[in-house]
Amino acid sequence: MTNIVQYIVVRSDLRSALSWPMGAVIAQCCHATAAVIHLNSEDADTVAYLKDLDNMHKVVLEAKDEAALVKLSEKLKENEIKHKLWIEQPENIPTCIALKPYVKDTVHKYVKHFKLLKE
Repeated sequence: MTNIVQYIVVRSDLRSALSWPMGAVIAQCCHATAAVIHLNSEDADTVAYLKDLDNMHKVVLEAKDEAALVKLSEKLKENEIKHKLWIEQPENIPTCIALKPYVKDTVHKYVKHFKLLKE
């Protein structure tokens, strides 16, 4: 099987500057991943990714703040990379991005400058 991966990029300042509990941050990632999988359920890479549930590969990265997250979303749109920018309501706060599953080589260049999410 090809190296299909799903990248999730979440704001690290949700916990530090905005004092969100870890569970709330994780929920944002779950919302975005569920949404992007649903929106791309017939995509070939998504179908292949979901056929092997026990071996899904996700990488969770951190963006330093809202501006970095929005900038990434704009770059992904410019390059026609399918993703979901999750905006928490009713606060209207962009919290994270989940890319649809892609072959790693297709999208790694867009996220390689982000670090793995820490506590």
